[in-house]
Amino acid sequence: MDAVGGLGTLGSDLDRPECVVAHASGNVFVPDWRDGGGIMQIRPDGTQRRIVARTPAEPMRPNGIALEPGGTFLLAHLGDQTGGIWRLAADGAVEPVVTALDGAPLPPSNFVMRDAEGRLYITVSTRHRPRDLAFRADVTDGFIVLVDRGRARIVADGLGYTNECVLAADGRTLYVNETYGRRTSAFDVAADGGLTNRRIVATYGPGTFPDGLTLDVVGCLWITCVVSNRLIRLHPGGHQEMVLEDADPTYLAEVIAAYDQGEMRRSHIATIASRRLRHISSLAFAGADLTNQLIGSLLDTSLYVRRASVAGLAPPHWTFDLGPLGV
Repeated sequence: MDAVGGLGTLGSDLDRPECVVAHASGNVFVPDWRDGGGIMQIRPDGTQRRIVARTPAEPMRPNGIALEPGGTFLLAHLGDQTGGIWRLAADGAVEPVVTALDGAPLPPSNFVMRDAEGRLYITVSTRHRPRDLAFRADVTDGFIVLVDRGRARIVADGLGYTNECVLAADGRTLYVNETYGRRTSAFDVAADGGLTNRRIVATYGPGTFPDGLTLDVVGCLWITCVVSNRLIRLHPGGHQEMVLEDADPTYLAEVIAAYDQGEMRRSHIATIASRRLRHISSLAFAGADLTNQLIGSLLDTSLYVRRASVAGLAPPHWTFDLGPLGV
């Protein structure tokens, strides 16, 4: 298992870099919650540019983000009461993409993924307000929305705090983390994008709350976990390889006890006791050979960087035209 002290860093003055998007050009993008909310771009030379949403109806709180061709971004808005997916342009212009489903507003939205065909998969962790009422093993009201040619529909429901999702290389399987269900599930992807044949591919023990996930070229899932700061490589056969871990035993025991008693709340992830890592939440492979791993978190102001022995699977956006963001 790697030592956390050996990790490098990328970026500075970041504000809740929960999700990481890397591009073949060397540009890296993370959410930013300051002011009206938006994106922080880290250029290949290390300089940074903040793109702030101009005059949004309410401050954007981007959790998951997805790059579109031409350099626009989709933001999964994680407001206290409101959600939906919004589009952010390089000049800060913001517009709604999908904010309602079957006539009702979308709840606070966790993540958005754009597949190779341009379809969107949106994860909503819970219908509970406030969301931390769903930090329990017995709450399973999370769901996944598919948006295809402007039509939005629920394609999976009854999930235990739905978080990041990713498609297999052939596009036929979708994996999703259920954070407070403490498991990773998989679905078959139908020709129309619908999801069927739900099955659990991994369950996790005490203190392992899976948040982000991505794939490498040999089909292993890399799972980032809040609270315990565990980075797990999940092999296709189900073997869980612990790559990193950074949590104070006393703090971790307190959170586990609160979770077991159904009393875990937002305060348990608003602070942390650890040597270095600050609730790791997302991982993206980067670099010319896709072997650099960039790890985002809820509470740090930089990304963590480590070198992997295997390359990541290039995401659909890897070679998108960045438009104004490439200048």
